[in-house]
Amino acid sequence: MTAPARYLRTVLVPIHQLREFPGNAKRGDIPLILDSLRHNGQYRGIVGREVTDDPLLTVLAGNHTMKALVLHGPGDCGHPVKVRGKERPCGVCSNDPGWELAARVEVVECDDDTARKINLVDNRSSEKGSYDRDALAELLSYADDDLGGTGYTDADVQLLIAPPPSLEELADSYGDPEEDDFWPVLKFRVAPEIRDAFYGLTINCADPNDDAVRFRYLLDRARNATEPAA
Repeated sequence: MTAPARYLRTVLVPIHQLREFPGNAKRGDIPLILDSLRHNGQYRGIVGREVTDDPLLTVLAGNHTMKALVLHGPGDCGHPVKVRGKERPCGVCSNDPGWELAARVEVVECDDDTARKINLVDNRSSEKGSYDRDALAELLSYADDDLGGTGYTDADVQLLIAPPPSLEELADSYGDPEEDDFWPVLKFRVAPEIRDAFYGLTINCADPNDDAVRFRYLLDRARNATEPAA
């Protein structure tokens, strides 16, 4: 029977004393996390598991925060951030040349089974949530044009303001899709002489104004030319 994790302490830990959770399946957006860290600082601790006689802490939650800090590196990153038009120091290193690469860690102890479950649910829980679009749009409106550190772009905001039409709305406007609407589309560039040769070889097709008809006609000619005589 497994026991829940037990909190031990919160401590600033050099990155070289942390290891990624073995087999961590999540693939996070590390540059986006680093942008948040630079704007907002490390507002949430990494969760590290302590095991007796092991000099390293294993990261159960916050593996990508750790990787973002590694991407930042020690010392002055040389990237102050702009907030509402005003420049301020990086939230990670404060643009201090002497900053040492470290992370704030919530240290816990637990057994292997609980460690795996913590890692799994931490990755999964963020995917299972949803948004109140109106509430999200209102929160973003306070940012004005300063979206740095939010994880959102101008394009994301535009999609919130004017989302694409639903399938039902498209059907109302254009009718239900036809079978050939789902056919694959071939699109490629050719030299002018190749285009002219294509048109010359397919001039006798049923509908010269339709390139798809021309293409089928050319395929039929090619098949007939390669079929063995009876």
